[in-house]
Amino acid sequence: MGILVGLTSKLSGMRVRLRLTLLYGGLFLLSGVVLLTITYLLVAHSTPNVAMSTHSTTPSGGQSTSIFLGGTLPADAQLSEADRRIAEAFQEQARQQQAEIMNQLLVKSGVALAIMSVISTVLGWLVAGRVLRPLRAMTNTIQLISARNVHKRLAVTGPRDELKNLADTVDGLLGRLEAALDSHKRFVANAAHELRTPLTLEHALLEEAVLDPAATAEEFRAQFEELMLVSEQQARLLESLLVLATSERGLDRRESVDLSGLAGDVLRAAEPRARQQDLAVVAEVRPATVTGDPALVERLVANLVDNAMSYNVPDGRVEVATGTEGARSFLSVTNTGPPVPPETVDLLLNPFQRLDRTADDGHHGLGLSIVQSIAAAHSADLTVRALPGGGLAIRVLFPAEENG
Repeated sequence: MGILVGLTSKLSGMRVRLRLTLLYGGLFLLSGVVLLTITYLLVAHSTPNVAMSTHSTTPSGGQSTSIFLGGTLPADAQLSEADRRIAEAFQEQARQQQAEIMNQLLVKSGVALAIMSVISTVLGWLVAGRVLRPLRAMTNTIQLISARNVHKRLAVTGPRDELKNLADTVDGLLGRLEAALDSHKRFVANAAHELRTPLTLEHALLEEAVLDPAATAEEFRAQFEELMLVSEQQARLLESLLVLATSERGLDRRESVDLSGLAGDVLRAAEPRARQQDLAVVAEVRPATVTGDPALVERLVANLVDNAMSYNVPDGRVEVATGTEGARSFLSVTNTGPPVPPETVDLLLNPFQRLDRTADDGHHGLGLSIVQSIAAAHSADLTVRALPGGGLAIRVLFPAEENG
């Protein structure tokens, strides 16, 4: 049983090689048959050249000699009965010889074709193995790559052909996979760190309340209020992580979304906060419709507005605009704020990145990373630009709306 399983596995692994061998052998056999048929037809339709000499008597009583080349006597040939029988005998003999030659040609050509078919099959097997050898090497290397050595590459050398392009494509895929795994590891580590901080604070507050025998009801109330604030921060962090995971998974549903209406709703909800922070909010909301998930698009707008208000300056300004560019809709959010070095703008799109911001400001550095993930899920173009006087200009350009 073990031998049978091993043989089956080996045949399965050589399936492509066997198909290539059969293809090579079949093409050679087909071309050989066509060549043999053409040769046979050309020889079969050729006229046998037979030299015939005849003697006849002229009306004046003289003797004349005629020589005919070919397999057929001329109709006006002056032949005696004996000469005609001899000529016909020559013709019959020539036809028999031609038939025998054709038969020998067919048999010997068939034998030669059979021998060459065997040779071509063997050569096809060797050539197929030579062609597939780089693929087997790449397959063996890929099978050895795992999460622990995802940095390993095929690194195929040689001329730029189909196999080299395939190997380079696989190396590019491995590079993107390595980057994704590294990003996932950093995300897990940062999330664990962000969750550990409030848990540590909660434990400290509870420990203080338990170990202090002289604590009053007011002190307990104050500590409980702090615990409620920490719990709310944890809830916001978990909600942000859930939205980020949902957006990175892709869209479960697609429907027409009124981008301008969502922007108006978010700005009306943010009016009390804007008045509290003395922020001037300028809205230029023009009709714009996109195709996507309404909940995720609303979160994208809310995160951009929240980010613009959270990282601003006293008496600052927030500008929100929606509209269309050709067949594409856009959302633009611009704010005043502390100067942001242009070379660090891309870092703000990574999870848990705050630059010089602190972790106790109620934010966890997930706002813009969620925006980027939602934009990617909707195939939208996200542009983040640092303004010379401080603040950011963020623009999301959605693809053309799908009809039907």
